[in-house]
Amino acid sequence: MKTARSLFAIGIVLGMSVVTGGQSAPGDWPQWQGPDRNGSSKETGLLKEWPSSGPPLVWSASNLGGGYGSIAVKADRIYVQGMKGSTSIVSALNRADGKPLWSKSVGPSAGSDQGDGPRGTPTLDADRLYVLTENGDLACLKTDGSAVWQRNILKDFNGRNLRWLISESPLVDGSNVIVTPGGANAGMVALDKMTGKTIWTSKELSDPAGYASPVVAEVGGVRTYTTLTSSAGVGVRASDGKLMWRYDRAANNVANIATPLFSDNKVFYTSAYDTGAALLGLTAQNGEVKANEIYFTRNMKNHHGGVVLVNGYVYGFTDSILTCLEFATGKQVWRDRSVGKGTVTYADGNLYVQGENNTVGLAEATPNGYNEKGRFKIADQGLPSWAHPVVSGGRLYVRNQGTLAAYDIKAK
Repeated sequence: MKTARSLFAIGIVLGMSVVTGGQSAPGDWPQWQGPDRNGSSKETGLLKEWPSSGPPLVWSASNLGGGYGSIAVKADRIYVQGMKGSTSIVSALNRADGKPLWSKSVGPSAGSDQGDGPRGTPTLDADRLYVLTENGDLACLKTDGSAVWQRNILKDFNGRNLRWLISESPLVDGSNVIVTPGGANAGMVALDKMTGKTIWTSKELSDPAGYASPVVAEVGGVRTYTTLTSSAGVGVRASDGKLMWRYDRAANNVANIATPLFSDNKVFYTSAYDTGAALLGLTAQNGEVKANEIYFTRNMKNHHGGVVLVNGYVYGFTDSILTCLEFATGKQVWRDRSVGKGTVTYADGNLYVQGENNTVGLAEATPNGYNEKGRFKIADQGLPSWAHPVVSGGRLYVRNQGTLAAYDIKAK
């Protein structure tokens, strides 16, 4: 049997083009949940309403391989993970027309009773690409597909895979890449992004991983990483991995998936399975961050679709109902069935919602009530359409298993 490393070395190179590299430009979406890792785009000049058939289709790509991950977009390229046969791959597409540029094996694939293949989104940093597979293979590639380094975070840190497979997307912060292997005394780890060498392990944190991805929280000069593990919302000091807080009330014992929201020295955690959400206030004291509960509410029980914060209000699905909450108080403002249980992304005053039953919708992000601005259907691929939609460069990208479609949402 081939090892993960030999599979990686073999690769599947379909073609190369000029590497663009450089820093992200306005309109790029270089990682999970966008430039600021919060599900929101700063783009403007987008359509405020869709035609009855939906926005115009620019192109559609297929044969990307199965999986639930979203896409990363930078310069002239799109990057997406997928599964082909027994291999977990990452591919690069031409942003203009969706044509394939290259595809690379990263390791063996895996499956579960909720679908096979990778769940993560690639992370772009300058001319490098960081990819974490459903089996724990973490690879650093150049943006032309060539290998830089690779290691398996489950094997190296004594973690174990999750029932529905690893689903996080790596966080690149400064010189480090942050992932959560969920091992004993290594619930979270920092690796040197250039070499893959271990910088620190969070020795006080031994929680198995959740399905969430970590984000940065800078509080009073103390840089912090926060995520939802299998059993708690946690905060780890960026400089050395010290565990600074642990909060279990907003976590469940089945699947904690939603990426935390950080804003104004506060962090918002939410999970489903009859649990809820909480807002914690964060304060820096003597080089550490302390967390105190501001409120707990059962009015936001978000499963997998994530939440966004817009002008003081949180929008996301409570189970299958799109819900607006006041961020500061947790007060429910409105609820609507919208497109059914799904995912949410924000841009230019509107929520882009993708129901797991293959309906994509546009709704105004306002506390004044649910105001839908259009919807359209996408083709059923035989599994729930769980990948989060992306707004980048005047286009809406909708990934559903092995397909990716780009729609023109630029106002004319």
